[in-house]
Amino acid sequence: MPEFSVSEISQAVKRTLETSFDRVRVRGEISGFKRAASGHLYMALKDDSAVLDGVCWRGVAGRLGMQPEDGMEVIATGRLTSYPGRSKYQIVIDRMELAGAGALLKLLEDRKKKLAAEGLFEAERKRDLPFLPEVIGVVTSPTGAVIRDIMHRLSDRFPRRVMVWPVVVQGDAAAGQIAAAIRGFNSLSETGAVPRPEVLIVARGGGSLEDLWAFNEEVVVRAAAESDIPLISAVGHETDTTLIDFASDRRAPTPTAAAEIAVPVRAELTAQTLDLERRLLAGAGRFLTERRMEVEGLGRGLPDPRRLLEEKTQRLDDSAERLGNAMNNFIGYRRGTLVELAAQLPHPRQQIRLSRQQLSAQSERLKSLRPRLVEPFRQAYQRIDAGRRLGESGRDLTRERQRVVAELGRILESVSYKNVLQRGFAVVRGEKGSVGRAAEVADGMKLDIEFHDGQVSVTAGDAPTLRQPDDKPPVVKKTKPIKSKSSSPSKGDPQGTLL
Repeated sequence: MPEFSVSEISQAVKRTLETSFDRVRVRGEISGFKRAASGHLYMALKDDSAVLDGVCWRGVAGRLGMQPEDGMEVIATGRLTSYPGRSKYQIVIDRMELAGAGALLKLLEDRKKKLAAEGLFEAERKRDLPFLPEVIGVVTSPTGAVIRDIMHRLSDRFPRRVMVWPVVVQGDAAAGQIAAAIRGFNSLSETGAVPRPEVLIVARGGGSLEDLWAFNEEVVVRAAAESDIPLISAVGHETDTTLIDFASDRRAPTPTAAAEIAVPVRAELTAQTLDLERRLLAGAGRFLTERRMEVEGLGRGLPDPRRLLEEKTQRLDDSAERLGNAMNNFIGYRRGTLVELAAQLPHPRQQIRLSRQQLSAQSERLKSLRPRLVEPFRQAYQRIDAGRRLGESGRDLTRERQRVVAELGRILESVSYKNVLQRGFAVVRGEKGSVGRAAEVADGMKLDIEFHDGQVSVTAGDAPTLRQPDDKPPVVKKTKPIKSKSSSPSKGDPQGTLL
């Protein structure tokens, strides 16, 4: 019997498996699924009595068109091979599909529960559709009958501008293209060169569950839920239901119905507008008629405005006449008062004549005083001058000068105010000088009173009361003793209070 190494046996088994099972389809339930950091997928396919390991390389995993999960019954297509490092055989998967409608429905129900738990199907997230959008975006196949049905229905109801984002609606690449189209419409700027649609329609014709499976993919459902533009789903016929129907803002049973939902009927709008116009005009007419009748009824209760104006006109004429008479009487009264006051005033000529008489009297008095004031000085000067010419001695001249100075002092003393003080009068001085009127004295004012034999400082009490010359003299009392002594005007005087 020949002898083989472990590697030789492993390679022989590997060649036998790959030759005998070059292409196989295996049905089983996925178990132990995991995604490696490298992107490769590892799992096991099992049935009631056996387990087969499986691997899906990273380059193929992105093209499977589905997301494998534990418990999912699938049909995997690939080739059988062995892994000599562990003495295991496995299937290298290059295609995978769900095994039967029951498995698809179970996957659909599980995915629906998952997305609903995230709140993607909540009614609060759904937005209202615009009443009359200017631009409508359609995500569908550009070659199918769906886009023709939508355009035809829009043309019948209310023609609008339509933007089509072409996608495939079936197959492995359909879900990615549909999600990219929804996000692409939302990424357009509202002020850009390409207008941003105001409503989106995601549409496809009818088909089997497998044909419509792209609209059940999670990436499509999430893109529909995230759309800022209101979205209408129109996938399949009325009995077909996909997960995008739950995430969209409105579901249409057919693509044609989606077009009917997107825009109103122009003819119906025109008729409704005409009906509203008719009702508005009729209501405005009734309103004006009622108000006219109301005004007429109120007018019948009012007096004739012509009579009111006639009465007011007569009152105005009467008031104007009374005003003119009152003005004339007032002016006449004021004129008479002015004449009376003018009569009481002396004539300027009389005042001038009186002033001249007073001036003449003062001049005469001055002339009479002149000999008394000037003549003694002149005679003394003549005597001094005559003595100087006769050669009198200096002693005699000095005595003569002294006598003249004494005579001059006597004359000045005769006209001094102090002679008046000796007759019982006094001079009152305040802070600003002489006080000649009682009205100038204020309560608490410091006063200096000069008598013929000295000066007294006092504080005024109550302000003096002015009186007429024929009134009785006011009583002056001292509120506290006044200390005074005779002194010269330049020395300090005792303080007192004069009331």
